[in-house]
Amino acid sequence: MEKPFPQILQAIADQKPTIGLILGSGLNSIADRINQALTIPYSDIPGFKVSTAPGHRGQLICGQLAGQSILAMQGRLHYYEGYDLTDVVYPIRLMHQLGIKTLIVSNAAGGINERFSVGDLMLITDHINFTGNNALIGPVAEGELRFPDMTYAYAPILQDKVRQAADRLKMPLQEGVYVATSGPSYETPAEIRAFRIWGGDAVGMSTIHEVTAANALQMQVIGISCIANMAAGILPDRLTEEDVLRAGKAVEEKFSNLIIETIKDLEG
Repeated sequence: MEKPFPQILQAIADQKPTIGLILGSGLNSIADRINQALTIPYSDIPGFKVSTAPGHRGQLICGQLAGQSILAMQGRLHYYEGYDLTDVVYPIRLMHQLGIKTLIVSNAAGGINERFSVGDLMLITDHINFTGNNALIGPVAEGELRFPDMTYAYAPILQDKVRQAADRLKMPLQEGVYVATSGPSYETPAEIRAFRIWGGDAVGMSTIHEVTAANALQMQVIGISCIANMAAGILPDRLTEEDVLRAGKAVEEKFSNLIIETIKDLEG
């Protein structure tokens, strides 16, 4: 999308947001704490697909949070919904055009690391793409790197800010590697054992394509997972979407407090 923006997006551009926030399954409530909020349904935005996943409200919210101008996605687009990856990362490219320089991504994930517990928050330090695809395949989008370096896909300096925020809040914070699958089926116990051998600590069906696109646009990224369940085979229980949403609800306040405390320390 080229400037000037359509009228519905110009109101966001006028607020000059610099921090983007993607809220994963069950992690919507922080958006309720955004002041002077402008809310736009995805269905009203040219080129924007509609989120169909449970627990994803499907709207952009722009306003003030912790003294910063924020643009939040309440719900994301997933590859498993049948969308092309260009559709999945369209919001990231749009955020960049709207002035976002720092992207905070969140998700609900299954715990692979047996030292984790349901309800833990995990700072993502790296990821493994097991989806079998890459959002950058195809023509190079304007302003993007053809071969972005993913050594520091999650900015180390911003990881330190999250750690410091957790320390100030006296909040336990796990750290680890996020493994992404295409979904929508949950993983098998054998796959989880393989991911653990690879060095994976949590697994989910989102995030990494958004992070890859953000790195191609030279945006800085923070990633945080909510451990919503223990992955297949670790416990005898079957996995359900309801359990994931319930776990997200249970940690919403803790997650919101960590994000707000981190944002206070970010440069606008």
